[in-house]
Amino acid sequence: MNPANATRQGEYWEAQLADLGMAFRHVFRSLRRLRGRDTHLLGTDMSHAQFELLIELDERGPLPAGELAGAAQLTPSTVTQMLDHLAQSGHVERVRSESDRRVVVSRLTSQGRRMVKAKRALWKERWSLALADVDAEELTVATAVLERLSSVFDDSLQPGGRD
Repeated sequence: MNPANATRQGEYWEAQLADLGMAFRHVFRSLRRLRGRDTHLLGTDMSHAQFELLIELDERGPLPAGELAGAAQLTPSTVTQMLDHLAQSGHVERVRSESDRRVVVSRLTSQGRRMVKAKRALWKERWSLALADVDAEELTVATAVLERLSSVFDDSLQPGGRD
């Protein structure tokens, strides 16, 4: 490759990298807005953060509030309040752990499992519509890129990582 082509390709790569960064920021902002709307929910509405707790319980089984807080990256007191709401609405129940009776765990009720199943189906439909014209190979590449980006942010949280 001659130097002029290498420069043009390097510039193209840099431009594409900048476009990816901008797209990532847009997604991040959209997620932040989604979580921000949660604070305005009243009554029986379920927030996205509460739904994330239900997903954790669905995937991992009964968990103590502290473990849920760690998984959701929320404070234990916030998770306890969210679990109160989810219990009052019939989506979770709190029971003593079978392995350690001193520990109280939350687990999904059948209503909670139905909610998770229904919301997952809704999100799957939204994803399918949004990505209908993207082929499987492109999705594989996108997944790899997102995993690398995740490691960049995870690394920045480590001592000695850049921030």
